[in-house]
Amino acid sequence: MAQHLASHAGESHGSVGSYIVGFVLSVILTAAAFVLATNGVLTGNHALLAIAGLALVQIVVHLVFFLHMNSSSAQRWNVTAFGFTVLTAVILIGGTLWVMHNVAMNMMSR
Repeated sequence: MAQHLASHAGESHGSVGSYIVGFVLSVILTAAAFVLATNGVLTGNHALLAIAGLALVQIVVHLVFFLHMNSSSAQRWNVTAFGFTVLTAVILIGGTLWVMHNVAMNMMSR
């Protein structure tokens, strides 16, 4: 049991302060998106782009403050796996949207 605990001693874990900073940033980003959506500050595509931008920033906050992903050599495989996951999701979602768009256009032309 002692060996198991000792093997994790060198890993980077966040401090209470970094968790609090991540939590505060997450709450601020969520509140900003909520205000944009409910008060009608922005409309249409501008609101969509602003909320999507806030969501992307929130993803980065979660990755850095809660999952402790950074550019250190110890995190290289985690970052590589995450990049592959993002690439796969983009190909899957983008391909699906492309196919559905082409199906819709072919249905309209007949």
